[in-house]
Amino acid sequence: MLNPEVRDAIAADLAEAERTRVAIAPPTDTHPDFDVVDAYEIQLMNIRSRLADGAKVVGHKVGLSSEAMQKMMGVHEPDYGHLLADMELFEDVAASASKFLFPRVEVEVGFILAADLPGEDCTEDDVLAATAAYVPSIEVVDSRITNWQIKICDTIADNASSAGFVIGKQRVSPKDIDIKSIDAVLTCNGEKLAEGRSDAVLGNPVTSVAWLARKVASFGVRLRAGDVVLPGSCTRAFDAHPGDEFIAEFAGLGSVRLAFE
Repeated sequence: MLNPEVRDAIAADLAEAERTRVAIAPPTDTHPDFDVVDAYEIQLMNIRSRLADGAKVVGHKVGLSSEAMQKMMGVHEPDYGHLLADMELFEDVAASASKFLFPRVEVEVGFILAADLPGEDCTEDDVLAATAAYVPSIEVVDSRITNWQIKICDTIADNASSAGFVIGKQRVSPKDIDIKSIDAVLTCNGEKLAEGRSDAVLGNPVTSVAWLARKVASFGVRLRAGDVVLPGSCTRAFDAHPGDEFIAEFAGLGSVRLAFE
């Protein structure tokens, strides 16, 4: 566990790295007693600071939602970050690659909530009942840590490496599609990069959202009506460069486009 002064310093360093686009060394390199509770508290410190400056939370994301990624990071559960309004990207406007440090894209079946979710007792049935629609989405992940040299506490403190997201136009009710078997294909500049399926996310993306609702409740956070929730990627992440155009197509759910300039 870190003392408050060290938490404050790490939060300030991460905020400055995001503002200046100059990456920092992993905080865990110099603070071996840095734990997950510290990391979430540092994340929340920077989110509260952004909110005080006028930012707005519009949703949440889950990371490390595959067994392979959890093994790689040496953890037994996912992590989460906040989505802010100024992170939203759009299909018809190219994103500036210079806005990011080391951007990567992930393919996700997004959720739009129609009702607040319970906290500690949230179930998968609660998630299904509260979901207005599934949407095709691409998340942009980025790291304010040099060259993605991260451990679990580094990425959690860095808002779970959240940086941007875009959602497609199509909306599909949970009653009209089996979310556990949505095939996804990602292309870049017309060439196929990856194929995946929605059940790569904890076997069921709904499981991921229910976990998220329970997890954030322990930090005084709730998932609210209108929130966008990104439950985790169907494929591995891919580097993004100026001039790249990514299209993610989801069987029965439509597609979403993201270009970089």
